[in-house]
Amino acid sequence: MPRYNYVALDARGQESTGTLDASSQNEAVAQLRQAGFFPKTITEEGKGPKKKAAGAPTGGSLANKEIKINLNIPFLEKKTIKARTLMIFTRQLATLIDAGLPLLRGLTVLSKQEPDPVLKKTITQIADSVQGGGTFSESLAGHPRIFNKLYINMVKAGELGGVLEVVLLRLAEFQEKAQKIKNKVVSAMFYPVIVLVIAIVIMAFLLVFIVPKFEAIFADMLGGKPLPALTQFVIGTSNFVKNNIFLIIGALIGLGIAYKYASKTSKGGAAIDAFKLRAPVFGDLTRKSAISRFSRTLGTLVTSGVPILQALNITRETAGNAVIADAISRVHDSVREGESIVQPLEASGVFPPMVISMIDVGEETGQLPEMLLKVAEVYDDEVDNAVSGLTSLLEPVMIVFLAVVVGTIVIALFLPLISIISGMQQQ
Repeated sequence: MPRYNYVALDARGQESTGTLDASSQNEAVAQLRQAGFFPKTITEEGKGPKKKAAGAPTGGSLANKEIKINLNIPFLEKKTIKARTLMIFTRQLATLIDAGLPLLRGLTVLSKQEPDPVLKKTITQIADSVQGGGTFSESLAGHPRIFNKLYINMVKAGELGGVLEVVLLRLAEFQEKAQKIKNKVVSAMFYPVIVLVIAIVIMAFLLVFIVPKFEAIFADMLGGKPLPALTQFVIGTSNFVKNNIFLIIGALIGLGIAYKYASKTSKGGAAIDAFKLRAPVFGDLTRKSAISRFSRTLGTLVTSGVPILQALNITRETAGNAVIADAISRVHDSVREGESIVQPLEASGVFPPMVISMIDVGEETGQLPEMLLKVAEVYDDEVDNAVSGLTSLLEPVMIVFLAVVVGTIVIALFLPLISIISGMQQQ
């Protein structure tokens, strides 16, 4: 019986090699799949490589297996990609399939030209899985760090409906618009954060290095005379910061850790997300972007053929806000009982009356997916307007804030100098 050398991936994605006895290459592939391996190459001993194969369930072991040493350090290995990279891949794949290229051929073409090493490796593994008989959605499910449930379920719906290229185009459009909204929100937050950091750095520098030197000058030149109240306040603040600098830094780090820990708990995360929706200045922007995300995700899923209950579950998991997710959970329970989705949304207190009315009309007319996408478009424009308004409002406010912080310290240091100069003139 012929012997075959193989290179395969185990359930953890680690590469292994070995030999096995089989009557043919097909039987060798079947043995590897049954043992829980993803075959990459099958070569008969004494001959060159003839075949690549892939796609198998996980689990199992194989006799005569020779493990190849893998020098990659798992926790240092990059396992995710940027949203823009995934968006470009999705649109390119949709374009190739729409042009008449078979799925496997399209994946092969993209894997050869993909510059991102993580996505390149992932596409190759997906292509091998599809070549081995697995479906595209099942192959994507093997890489949850890159393809989320929304992506996988939309692809699955496209496969079942025979409109994979259409679904991929919708996915690409969804990713582009979601990234656009995210970039606008980040840009609105970026300016005030940068100005605030600059103000803190300047204030810390003045308090730690400059004010103490002036304090020594005042002590020598005023001869124990009382300083102005503002100067005393600034010097007292300087002494506190200088003497407790490590305590302050530790407290800030502790607050950051506490915030991160609280955001991972159910109650803490819900409280933080509720505050984000009601926060002054930024709360309105956060609410509008959350509503846009909810409407676009649910509308895109239902339009692509995903069942409504499954679409609600996926939307809840990708909501990004615990308050919105809780409202979607109630909507899911209501729909499961055969009731309307409007009452739970209205009871949540998160969605404005206009959104409730539009969804109600869409449900009554049987055009809920279209109405949800229309709500998303409306709130995309609302986010644009909110970002523009917020930026125009925050620019002068942050400039004034920076001027007040630095100006207060400068004035406090000049007041005693004026007193010293006046005394010298009198003499």
